[in-house]
Amino acid sequence: MKQIDNKYAKLLITTGVNVQKGQTLVINADPIHHEFVNILVEEAYKTGAKEVIVEYASESLARLHYLYKDIEDLTNVPQWTIDKYDDYLTKDLCKLALRSPNPGVMDDVDSKKITAATQARGKALERYSQYSMNSLGQWLVAAYPTIAWAKKVFPELGEQEAYDKLYEYILYACRVSEDNDPEALWEAHNIQLAKQNKALNDYDFKAVHFKNSKGTDITVGLVEGHIWSGGNEPGENGVKFNANIPTEETFTTPDRMNVNGIVYNTLPLNNNGRLIDKFWLKFKDGEVVEFDAEVGKEALSELLNTDENSKRIGEIALISDDSPISNLNTLFYNTLFDENASCHMALGRGYPLIPNGGKMTKEELLERNVNQSLIHVDFMFGSSDMHADGITKDGKNVAIIRDGNIIL
Repeated sequence: MKQIDNKYAKLLITTGVNVQKGQTLVINADPIHHEFVNILVEEAYKTGAKEVIVEYASESLARLHYLYKDIEDLTNVPQWTIDKYDDYLTKDLCKLALRSPNPGVMDDVDSKKITAATQARGKALERYSQYSMNSLGQWLVAAYPTIAWAKKVFPELGEQEAYDKLYEYILYACRVSEDNDPEALWEAHNIQLAKQNKALNDYDFKAVHFKNSKGTDITVGLVEGHIWSGGNEPGENGVKFNANIPTEETFTTPDRMNVNGIVYNTLPLNNNGRLIDKFWLKFKDGEVVEFDAEVGKEALSELLNTDENSKRIGEIALISDDSPISNLNTLFYNTLFDENASCHMALGRGYPLIPNGGKMTKEELLERNVNQSLIHVDFMFGSSDMHADGITKDGKNVAIIRDGNIIL
């Protein structure tokens, strides 16, 4: 296990966040992962990091805060917390978030408390979150297994067997094994994603229309000057990085005012420990005007009402049904993996994927119809029978996806 942990950690530090000499790396992780975090820290220092800061937090601890604190205390973000994160932004910064979801852990928590706390923290730490959303420097979201997560994914197995199988699947999705060179494989994968991005950018579509037998029939307008991205891309500081490992997606920025139709989810959404499933959203002029869910309707309602723009979308992503994660035919209850098995869109804040977008203010981005919100929550709607056509500015349709797979 030690050898594969070292190999995985090196991939995350070098190919993922791509730590540069003299940078400060901030790692967010669950304390249960302290041994693997130690490996990440050492690898970052070996790569040249000046300082590595580790911040530990767990959903189980967060649940206790939600259960026993009142809303007034939950929404109080002390000035010292704001000052700490603002101080991080004065450094040559890069960020790594190590995720390990605990699906359903918040099922007995009042949704209003979660929404209120999310709003308060989002507003207080907006500058820090913008660092990632605007790719001002490198950032990475990755994952490491836990028993609780593994038992949710493989409930029929014993704890250790489920844990080992989940880690095996994580490593497979990340192209890591005992006898391969994952960094070389990721270099080839990034080249392929770059070719896909270029093909889409050359068309400069006005919109993309999605349709499948599930009931999805939606046209997503794209902002003027949008850029399709994915894989290894440079941040505003000029350093290339992979924001997600694993990733199979090509994504861009929708026009927040120009989304019309209905979309049905195809995989459950695990948001802040609450499961939302079997839901649909109806859009008119970019905004959700109707919705329903068989599982987690209250949680979905709270999510959609986080702020004035949380009913609009900020990302649209294309992924082939015939891809490594999709072919595992496994529900991970983790957006990092499930979103890379299926086309998805995100409610809330948009990535500023337009020329000089990372340097624009919120107001300037809104003028360009790039959505601004306190949230960015992906949900999956792709399927094996998905068809998608790009609509050109002169009204022609170009096939992008047929039978679930990208054909450009």
